[in-house]
Amino acid sequence: MSEAVLVLNQNYEPLNVCHTHRAVVLLIGGKAEIIVDSRGNISTATAKFPRPSVIRLSHQVHRPRPHLKLSRRAVFRRDDFTCQYCGVQSNHLTIDHVIPRHRGGKHAWDNVVSACDPCNRRKGGKTLKEAGLVLHRRAAEPSGSMRALFAHYLMEYQEWAPFLAE
Repeated sequence: MSEAVLVLNQNYEPLNVCHTHRAVVLLIGGKAEIIVDSRGNISTATAKFPRPSVIRLSHQVHRPRPHLKLSRRAVFRRDDFTCQYCGVQSNHLTIDHVIPRHRGGKHAWDNVVSACDPCNRRKGGKTLKEAGLVLHRRAAEPSGSMRALFAHYLMEYQEWAPFLAE
């Protein structure tokens, strides 16, 4: 009962992910309908319920656009696991602050980039100009697209892919 279930808004826009138990409560209460039930059944003493994988709410829920949380993994994904100074693609990257924190740089999407160890050491606590480096791509917050928000679930739940299309 603790498997993940994708919850869609009435207009089929992905809202969030909940556990099977919560999804069944929404279904029994008439607040949602099953869209994909590829996991078999849940049996109780008196009834049998399909085990949902994707549900859709019966009423539209209005909410602001979500933002991606700033994390190492999210920065590496945004930069396509590529050093933003030399262009080397690697799984062994570090985070670098374009404007060093000790010089007033913030820990924010527009000030952090992926860097390989040699480039990060070369830059150190200097600015780009002082270090003689150039960014391959300007640092910016990635869009809060549904695929980006729920991508880590796709490896386990392939049936969600059509609902997370851009």
